[in-house]
Amino acid sequence: MINIEQLHAMMKIPEDEHLEFKSAREGFDQDKLTKYCVALANERGGMLILGITDQLPRQIVGTKAFPNLEKIRQTLWDRLHMRVEASEILDTAGRIVVFEIPARPIGRAVEYDGAYWMRIGEDVRAMPFEQLMLIAAEAEPDFSAEICQAANLTDLDNEAIEHFRALWMQKSGNPALSALPPNHLLTDAELMVDGEITYAALILFGTQAGLGKHLAQSEVIFEYRSSEASLSSQQRVEFRRGFFTFDDELWKLINLRNDVQQYQSNLITFDIPTFNEKAVREALLNAVSHREYRLQGSVFVRQFPRKLEIISPGGFPAGINIENILTRQSPRNRRIAEAFSKCGLVERSGQGMNRMFEECIKESKPIPDFTGTDDYQVVVTLHGDVQDPQFLRFLEQVGEERLAHFTTQDFLLLDIIHRDEIVPDDLKDRLPNLLAQGIIERKARVKYMLSRRFYQFIGQSGAYTRRRGLDRETNKMLLLKHIRDNAREGSNLDELTQVLPSIPIYTVRDMLQELKKDGLITHSGHTKGARWFPATPDTRM
Repeated sequence: MINIEQLHAMMKIPEDEHLEFKSAREGFDQDKLTKYCVALANERGGMLILGITDQLPRQIVGTKAFPNLEKIRQTLWDRLHMRVEASEILDTAGRIVVFEIPARPIGRAVEYDGAYWMRIGEDVRAMPFEQLMLIAAEAEPDFSAEICQAANLTDLDNEAIEHFRALWMQKSGNPALSALPPNHLLTDAELMVDGEITYAALILFGTQAGLGKHLAQSEVIFEYRSSEASLSSQQRVEFRRGFFTFDDELWKLINLRNDVQQYQSNLITFDIPTFNEKAVREALLNAVSHREYRLQGSVFVRQFPRKLEIISPGGFPAGINIENILTRQSPRNRRIAEAFSKCGLVERSGQGMNRMFEECIKESKPIPDFTGTDDYQVVVTLHGDVQDPQFLRFLEQVGEERLAHFTTQDFLLLDIIHRDEIVPDDLKDRLPNLLAQGIIERKARVKYMLSRRFYQFIGQSGAYTRRRGLDRETNKMLLLKHIRDNAREGSNLDELTQVLPSIPIYTVRDMLQELKKDGLITHSGHTKGARWFPATPDTRM
């Protein structure tokens, strides 16, 4: 159960797939509560908190919902056969009710009222079939967890195992790991089972001879090409050995030709490497943990002066595509992903895409490109050119501490707005967070732009005024002037939209209604055929 101090801390962070706030001042529908519990369970558990507003900055408003918590616990058990904890926190500002929902079982989604519910923005909706398939796939056999009958400890590299041990100790803070013999260490990591070697152990720690005998396709090939027109590589290195034997060596190869791009900001020169180490390492971890090892192909890492391509055999795992790659997790080789998680290289989901996207956006580089991906291979391209150095400097001014609280969706939203594109529906629920922090501002009903603060920071206040356009009152006065200049025949909506060609028609309609409410204009007729006239002296305010 959380306490009031923890609650106040949680009020300051954005909602995510594990956290939902609702004001619910007068009450909350039981069916709606049940669906939210199902949705949070299907997203691996979380909290639903009633009595607090959902938009930042949040306020405690108190709730009258579910005065008998024992009764609602029993109701949820009867409906879901799942233990949902419910607790009450009494604050000076009001009563708060907290529901703590456990994660669904592996490979099985939770159902209620004929549907498997999931959260979409502020609503709950029935889960699509592809997502159900993803969950069901979790229970399918994991190739990396299977036993390689012919392999033994001599096929594994001791230095690679020690490298893994050191990382695991650092992540877990458990010094007892240092005393475990290698076979016990690998057994605790589930990389050995009943004294036998898993394919995951071979992929992570195998010697060149061991992989050559038992899993020759577990190979990463590095190539450097001086231009995209080059038909042959200027350097080629083959790594047919366990990942922990060459991960740092591969990064050093890439970093040898990792040009530093220099940018001037006032009197300060700052450097940006062409290839971000975190993004590159995440891409490599994804290739190793998600490739299809039953296919006879190698992972290729192709470096060019300004881009890096990583190509791995097998398409996306079942249910994963380019559109949902940031919101769906389905590690193809779960045992490998779990080993990476134990030593802090990836989150338990093994996805890693979020960090890649965030690092690219923070350095004002194009987001990862999956052009060329099909049913037989995944191609991810990291482009190294910095697109807007001033935007990069602005993010630095925003500060690492504030950026640390950004979700991947916040970074994507900021990137979309910076490129002056329309905000997609699936990111609109993140707008209030950036608006509240003063990083963006509304330009029109469906358009947003970077705030005045950004343009002041880069010394382009005039550009802000140009992009922002005339303020609303000035636009209203332009409409009024046109109406007065054409008082005899009147002005229809088509003419008035021509006065403000960059303003959406619905915004023009809103401004006309405001002018009418102020008593400055009136109209004859209805709908689009109406004509607008100056108000008569008797109706003028």
